[in-house]
Amino acid sequence: MAIFSRLTDLLKANINDLIDRAEDPEKMVKQIIIDMEEKLQDAVQGLGSVMASERQILLQLEKAQAESKLWEDRAKSALKASDEKLAKKAVDSKLEADEDVAQYQKMHTDMSTQLNKLRGQVDLLKEKLNEARTRQTMLIARDKVADARKEVSSAVGGLDSSGAFAKMDKMERKIAEKEAQADAAFEVSGIDADENDPFVDLERKKSIEDEFARLKDELSKE
Repeated sequence: MAIFSRLTDLLKANINDLIDRAEDPEKMVKQIIIDMEEKLQDAVQGLGSVMASERQILLQLEKAQAESKLWEDRAKSALKASDEKLAKKAVDSKLEADEDVAQYQKMHTDMSTQLNKLRGQVDLLKEKLNEARTRQTMLIARDKVADARKEVSSAVGGLDSSGAFAKMDKMERKIAEKEAQADAAFEVSGIDADENDPFVDLERKKSIEDEFARLKDELSKE
């Protein structure tokens, strides 16, 4: 059946290998899920069709078995009535029914085997689909983190390559040079800021008075 070949091809595929080889893991895992959902839908429909066929064959088998039993009972009844001719005719009909039983039995066995195989493949496909859905969230998150890290690295590298820090270093050196020039000019001018500051002079006088008072107090105690 075609459904078996389509399922087999998909189930043989290793999800991890497919994702590892993909250029865009997020798109790849989404496509895998879409493909699996489509194949699962086909598989479920195929499973339903096989189950219906299996039931039809089973009904035909049971009908043929009932037919065989009917002719066997008639043959026995004819023998009991000592009518061998009629009994042989019933046996002949029973043998025809037995041929149908054997044919339907083989068909039912083959169909049951295919049905069990299809059920197993559908279950496996459901498991892989759940696995892919579970990994989808994780892969998308990892992919976004990787993109963010790449952008940050690119931004940091861009700053370094553009010479932004080198320009700031140059500016800092210029400012330091200006500060040095200002300090030198102030020193050359001979101006002492503290000498012209009345607050500094006032604090100086107060300190002298305080120290003088302390010394007098110590002497008086001696």
